[in-house]
Amino acid sequence: MKICIYGAGAVGGHIAGRLAGSDAEVSLIARGDHLTAIRQNGLRVETHEGTLVSHPFATDQPGDLEPQDIVIVTVKAPALPVIAKDVAGLLHEDSLVLFVMNGIPWWYFHAHGGNLDGTQLRRIDPENSLWEHIGPERAVGAVAYTACSVIAPGVIRAGNPRNRLLVGRPDGRQEPRLEKLASLLNPSGLEVTVTSRIRDAIWTKLLMNLIGGSLAVLTASPMKNVLDKPAIAGTAKAMADEGAAIARALGCEPGDPQEGLQKLSTSGHLQSIAQDLLANRPMEIDAMFRVPLDLAELAQVPTPNLDLMIELATQRARAAELYEDSQAK
Repeated sequence: MKICIYGAGAVGGHIAGRLAGSDAEVSLIARGDHLTAIRQNGLRVETHEGTLVSHPFATDQPGDLEPQDIVIVTVKAPALPVIAKDVAGLLHEDSLVLFVMNGIPWWYFHAHGGNLDGTQLRRIDPENSLWEHIGPERAVGAVAYTACSVIAPGVIRAGNPRNRLLVGRPDGRQEPRLEKLASLLNPSGLEVTVTSRIRDAIWTKLLMNLIGGSLAVLTASPMKNVLDKPAIAGTAKAMADEGAAIARALGCEPGDPQEGLQKLSTSGHLQSIAQDLLANRPMEIDAMFRVPLDLAELAQVPTPNLDLMIELATQRARAAELYEDSQAK
């Protein structure tokens, strides 16, 4: 099985490192100093079990690769429309594309059912590039719990003692290739679960991203140093309840948001969107913050606490010149 990791940064590099010990033919799309380091020294992934060192084929030119059976896309949401044609060039007639990302994915309403079926999300895919060049029928949703970071070019640290990846097709159909991918990764220590309800998994994590991401952008702090304040914890609980109400209005079950909030309150990991702010990188404001509020409006769910905190976090991103509202053009 040929598997390409498109965007071998923190999350993508972690997955690539875990795959390296399997019988898959793994290749990476990376760039800059990170690519140079991987080519010269190999890819190093530091885990709780030890350091994984591998030497996959790495390039910044997708045209260097043959068509792939699975492409795992791990770039941030703002970059997705830009790379749509390049990803499409890596596909054969039956390829799958896994999108490992935070927030609401561009394909969300494909095979959704009901009166919103087929709705396209212009904030994430403003020119329909992903819909037209890749196609939602190829898409696979993927939700990662890994707490990874790039600590030096070519070196990735996986902070969680337990690392998980949930994957599933939007239409819920069984997919043997996803089971094969799970069989390749599970022995490596990255637990892969194939689900028929990937949107539930998306919302379960999104509730924590809505809270942890927005508060981290505003405070530049891990949540264990934020949610121990009673006033903030009370607002976070209200935000979690509002997020769960959006999910349920759209037919999803995100589980008990208070369980996730409890885990979040002990986390010493700085949320990735806050890392992007501090590193002056484009931020996933639309996928993680604005689109969920758009869906709340579609579902007619009031979200006063989310509205306030997300507007503040969005303004922080605007002030840093790391976000421009595509819908305002």
